[in-house]
Amino acid sequence: MKVVRILAPVAVVVVLLIVAAFTALHLVRSSSGEELATVNTNFRMGGSDKLSLTVYDDEAVRGVSCYISRPETGGWKGTVGMAEDKSDASISCVATGKIEIPAPLPQQADVFNERLSVGFKTLHVIRVVDRKRNTLTYWTHSDHVLGGSPKNDLSVVPVPASTPIPVR
Repeated sequence: MKVVRILAPVAVVVVLLIVAAFTALHLVRSSSGEELATVNTNFRMGGSDKLSLTVYDDEAVRGVSCYISRPETGGWKGTVGMAEDKSDASISCVATGKIEIPAPLPQQADVFNERLSVGFKTLHVIRVVDRKRNTLTYWTHSDHVLGGSPKNDLSVVPVPASTPIPVR
């Protein structure tokens, strides 16, 4: 009987930890992007590794969307949000409509970001304005509290000459 009294609080703590882990997973994976597709790449107990394809619309530049493909770690750690995803990401930004820039843009701005681990690693997409060529460059990389990764990718969106890019 004493064993049951001792194990009951332990069971409650375990359940609370599981709930907290799934909540953390939701917070880590949530972003302003729209997930379009996933493909399993490696079977693991607890959930497969996969590639995800997510689209982000640039809120400051109407008519530009960025498509990002990146790996997501599976397994038990990945399922509960404790795994750290790899820094590999591919980006392709395109004009999906008429490009409109309602307000001046900063020369360089972090326009999208998504956590790749529970607080130590973040994927960034930075927009850089090239006024001379009237283009928008979108550059992706990841950083880490203890050091980032040199892995990066970029995509360039030419803006029509009739729409000069206002820079603040």
